[in-house]
Amino acid sequence: MRALLDATGAGVVVCDAGGVGPPDLAAVDVLARMQLTALRCGGRIRLRDPDPALRALIGLVGLRFEVEGETEQREPPLGVQEAVEPGDAAV
Repeated sequence: MRALLDATGAGVVVCDAGGVGPPDLAAVDVLARMQLTALRCGGRIRLRDPDPALRALIGLVGLRFEVEGETEQREPPLGVQEAVEPGDAAV
């Protein structure tokens, strides 16, 4: 992971998780170690096509991964604009 990030200069590594097979904690451990290494190098991992069971297992152990094709939680989807009208009550 470190060599890949250093060689390409990319900030995100896309990991094709579609062929992982039946998910288990060993697969989650590998993904967690890859993510930790990527974060230490200033990058991150984005999963492509993860099995729903793998996503559930990742969530169960408290990890978070970006998934290709999903919007980030802190950003609204494209085309959605937030606006405040004068006179709106503060929340």
